[in-house]
Amino acid sequence: MGSGLDLPLDQVLVGDCIESMRRLPPASVHAIFADPPYNLQLKGALRRPNDTLVDAVDDDWDRFESLADYDAFTRAWLTEARRVLRKDGTIWVIGSYHNVFRLGTALQDLGFWVLNDVIWRKANPMPNFRGRRFTNAHETLIWAARGPESRYRFNYAAMKSLNDDLQMRSDWFIPLCTGAERLRDTAGAKLHPTQKPEALLHRVILACTAPGEVVLDPFLGTGTTAAVARRLGRHYIGLERDAGYAAAALARVGAITPLTESEALITPSRREQPRIPFGTLVERGLVPAGSILVDRARRWRATVLPDGSLRCGQAQGSIHQVGAAVQEAPSCNGWAFWHVDLPNGRLRLLDEYRTEMLAG
Repeated sequence: MGSGLDLPLDQVLVGDCIESMRRLPPASVHAIFADPPYNLQLKGALRRPNDTLVDAVDDDWDRFESLADYDAFTRAWLTEARRVLRKDGTIWVIGSYHNVFRLGTALQDLGFWVLNDVIWRKANPMPNFRGRRFTNAHETLIWAARGPESRYRFNYAAMKSLNDDLQMRSDWFIPLCTGAERLRDTAGAKLHPTQKPEALLHRVILACTAPGEVVLDPFLGTGTTAAVARRLGRHYIGLERDAGYAAAALARVGAITPLTESEALITPSRREQPRIPFGTLVERGLVPAGSILVDRARRWRATVLPDGSLRCGQAQGSIHQVGAAVQEAPSCNGWAFWHVDLPNGRLRLLDEYRTEMLAG
């Protein structure tokens, strides 16, 4: 596998995740979501009898002989994850209080750059049956770039739109996976002990990828990451050691109709839009030379000059420089500060002209 064309796109590879990642080319995936073993089944005194489990985990896949074994496993798969992650890609790792601090240490030691820790607050957590601790009502997601130099993707405007036009916070209130979404075996039991809700992966994938990009899940389980990626018009690569889980994931994903290219589009962030100098609006006559710009309170009046600069008293320069000068501030976003003083007495924000030009 020497190029991106060799990637096993939209496939589930059955086997050990470390060995599977070693067969992938370097710098080949845009994002990774990892839900690794929680290390709940650690043998010895560190595991208390009848301890509250995370969403009722009780499975052999979560069994390690020692903390050293768990840490070695964690660093091994994270090393391969960092190798296959593109330079500007990001990784999400989810865990509980049992393992998330060890995961965070490993991430930082290996050179990842932590961007956020996100709290998934469960709307319907399992109670603490013994009444000896607080109800464990959350898990933590660590979001990290490949390194401090990464120019990673964050779809800020899309996240804001998803949150009723308010900045998306780092605490997410989302229910556990229940009802028809929860996959079950023929006896009606949960097919996988820690199946994550699709709403959680919808937010993760939407936050850091674009349509057509590749999302890798090294611990795919029953395929939540793959299902949501496909629905949102992204490619997925799923790695899963259990053949039964892999088969369930393939069946689940096969029943999904992906969004079309146009349906998968999201609200673009400002930084993704073409850069338009203010002078372009001047030369095209949208804000012609001689126009008067004012702030919202009409404290300052600036004249637009033919070269796209402004003059306000003794200050002359760009819309940003003059805005900063009149306020005696270190900086100013002139697009959001200056308004055109219209003949009818109304004010129109300068940025509206830029938006109008982009739309046209």
